[in-house]
Amino acid sequence: MRCPNCNSLDTQVKDSRPAEDSAVIRRRRVCVACNFRFTTFERVQLRELTVIKRNGRRVPFDRDKLVRSLSISLRKRPVDPERVETMVSAIVRELESGGEAEISSETIGEIVMEHLRGLDDVAYVRFASVYRNFREAKDFEAVLGELNSEDDDRPVVVRK
Repeated sequence: MRCPNCNSLDTQVKDSRPAEDSAVIRRRRVCVACNFRFTTFERVQLRELTVIKRNGRRVPFDRDKLVRSLSISLRKRPVDPERVETMVSAIVRELESGGEAEISSETIGEIVMEHLRGLDDVAYVRFASVYRNFREAKDFEAVLGELNSEDDDRPVVVRK
């Protein structure tokens, strides 16, 4: 592992422990050359995923891009970062276990929206506005109507 401080390849693992329900290994490392300490995370990757964009271009799937787009949707929302990381891991697992090496960006967007809907309604609307390319207020009204019809089906919880 290359040191992020001095680019030396001579680093040592000082501590390893499971993270994210044992789906990730967290390693504390130290650079032998400059004594810089840093953390790395090791994840299982079932297969290399390729995303087929709307314009037909193919790009490698980037977990960090997914995290960034979700963090924009969830900005200033009261959602625990651990729940977000768990959701990202579930989305990636769902994509990797789907059996296809190439996935359309539309499929990824729909899966993300499905997960966001259960996590936070405001983040769901924010993500939908970009993903579905909203142009008018009535586009927001349609999505809010979807959410309201779902809320009507849910049992009402009365707080005292």
